[in-house]
Amino acid sequence: MLVAIRLIFILRTFIFISAEKIFHSRDHSDRFLSKYGFIKAGDGDEPQISAEAAGETDVSLPLDLQEGGSTSGSSSADLQFITALKEFQRVSGLPVSGVFDDATKAAMNKPRCGVPDQDEELDSTKQDTAESNSTSTHNHTDAVNASETQPHERKKRHLAALLKSRKKRDASEWTGYMAFSKSLLKWRLMGEGYSSQLSIDEQKYIFRLAFRMWSEVSPLQFVEDVHSPLEDIDIRLGFGTGRHLGCSQRFDGAGREFAHAWFLGDIHFDDDEHFTVPNMGNGISLLKVAVHEIGHVLGLPHIYRPGSIMQPSYLPQDGGFEIDWMDRKSIQSLYGVCKGHFSTVFDWIRKEQTPYGEVVVRFNTYFMRDGLYWLYENRNNRTRYGDPVAVQVGWHGLPSSGVDAYVHVWNRKTDAVYFFKGVQYWRYDSENDQVFSEDADGRSYPRLISEGFPGVSGPVDTAYYDRRDAHIYFFKGSQVFRFDVRVNRLASSSPQNISEVFPAVVPGNHPVGNLDAAYFSYTHNTVFLLKGAWYWRVVSGRDRRRSASLPLNGLLPRRNVDEQWFDICDVHGSSLRTARR
Repeated sequence: MLVAIRLIFILRTFIFISAEKIFHSRDHSDRFLSKYGFIKAGDGDEPQISAEAAGETDVSLPLDLQEGGSTSGSSSADLQFITALKEFQRVSGLPVSGVFDDATKAAMNKPRCGVPDQDEELDSTKQDTAESNSTSTHNHTDAVNASETQPHERKKRHLAALLKSRKKRDASEWTGYMAFSKSLLKWRLMGEGYSSQLSIDEQKYIFRLAFRMWSEVSPLQFVEDVHSPLEDIDIRLGFGTGRHLGCSQRFDGAGREFAHAWFLGDIHFDDDEHFTVPNMGNGISLLKVAVHEIGHVLGLPHIYRPGSIMQPSYLPQDGGFEIDWMDRKSIQSLYGVCKGHFSTVFDWIRKEQTPYGEVVVRFNTYFMRDGLYWLYENRNNRTRYGDPVAVQVGWHGLPSSGVDAYVHVWNRKTDAVYFFKGVQYWRYDSENDQVFSEDADGRSYPRLISEGFPGVSGPVDTAYYDRRDAHIYFFKGSQVFRFDVRVNRLASSSPQNISEVFPAVVPGNHPVGNLDAAYFSYTHNTVFLLKGAWYWRVVSGRDRRRSASLPLNGLLPRRNVDEQWFDICDVHGSSLRTARR
């Protein structure tokens, strides 16, 4: 009798093992597609594993998915599996065959983020966007716009809170599609969740830098807060292994999921992974993973597009990686663009010698306000990574609060740079990158504006030099003073009303006075006047050749500054000194 029972047990075990071997690839690819949202819970004839249930049960995938049984069955479950597999192949840029081939297996086995790729709320918008040719980023933007007029209740996405007692935020705290309503967000690295591989200082430095990268391309600012009650912290970060930090998700060890997060929530990192500081060349860059996961917390889904930081699979960090153009537009679809006035705008001209001995002229545009400056890369149409920077750091000897105006007198006889603040001005030594204490002619600095530019008294609102007529244009209130540098005196007609020298092309569409900034753009070969969030472009010679009726120096209708110059964003004061090492 015992022998018979043992024989039956062995036979059942053999049958079970054989079945597992036959359906090995289907079983685990089912789990992958369910866990990452390609197969929805409750769909089809067979019970499926939802993303939430996947966190409550051990569905860790094997390190190497194997190709196995056929996927050509005719049951609804088989059709559902094939449909999900095709969708995964499509978004992964693979041939859409519905067959679990080697390329699909390799894609599923890449190290990746633990957040599902498909989301029910995102899927619900597909009917509205199915006829468009938008990318996944655009589909997400459509979801944002479609939901702006509908109230939402905040839902956890994929992960439990770091602490189960976390106080649930009121729905009034966020607007649009899964986005914070406030622009200042608090974060904290939890004391019980430190990494065992990096020092605490290294961890905090990397997280400060990751938050700053999002701040540089959006109106959001982030500050580390180690004192407020835990329920008042917006974003909490921690490291753990296996079952960790009271989270419903379980980490699977090295080599698969390296982190997970949920919208408007917390971020966890798998401490079994080999996280490294930036630019180490091996291991997994904690900076790149942190930037990705913060994107989720801020409301971004996975984006299947080469170059996107929101791709679900981890790609080795490139030196100096940035948040690319489309990712910037995605976060701005949730939080808007950066706006603000500027105290000074100018093109910084420098001469460089090529390897062939030729002297070439290069320039970039600089924006200044509140003691900070941004370098705008005109060729790339965006600000330099790592800006803003304190004025005193980049412009040695200038007032820490910034300046009112910049003038570069540049002609055959003169090459002199001046900064103006209050009633004084400084001459800047470009070669040594500092202000002159005394120039070659024996003049000491700072000097009174009225001494160096007779007829002009400070303070001035702004100023610029126009090489075309060799005049400096000083703006003060509603007046403009034209100063002829060739004879070192005011033009006989000065001062004049700004509206006389720069008439409006469209009546009434004019800044009138009290400008924030004015500068001659060598990129556009014309002048821009800025006031508040608006700018007016001066009619150029090319404009007048196209339309002779345009007035000389006429001001074209105003436009938003952020429509011409992108992503000139503030960062929190605590992160100003956080720069890539």
